[in-house]
Amino acid sequence: QVQLVESGGGLVQAGGSLRLSCAASGTIFSINVMGWYRQAPGKQREMVATIISGGRTNYADSLKGRFTISRDNAKNTVYLQMASLKPEDTAVYYCNINYQGRSWWGQGTQVTVSS
Repeated sequence: QVQLVESGGGLVQAGGSLRLSCAASGTIFSINVMGWYRQAPGKQREMVATIISGGRTNYADSLKGRFTISRDNAKNTVYLQMASLKPEDTAVYYCNINYQGRSWWGQGTQVTVSS
């Protein structure tokens, strides 16, 4: 079983920055993919960025250049640095980890960007 705990969400003005963190605990296979997804009201959950344990990253095309994903394997923690935030970035952001065909989700953290 894996538990994911997100932190760092909140209210920010447009143009501001936020850093999300997600700490994973439990039985975690060393080779895994961690990522961030988001879901805005009335919309489907979408991928924001993912990072494999070796460091390779993947971003949603629309977010490249503003969001940066990173991880600390020793701490089983993944981060999402968000810059130049826009009101359309408002959503619940979810952390995910998956390996060997299994996937776990965090409870989500709200990010609200005011105009």
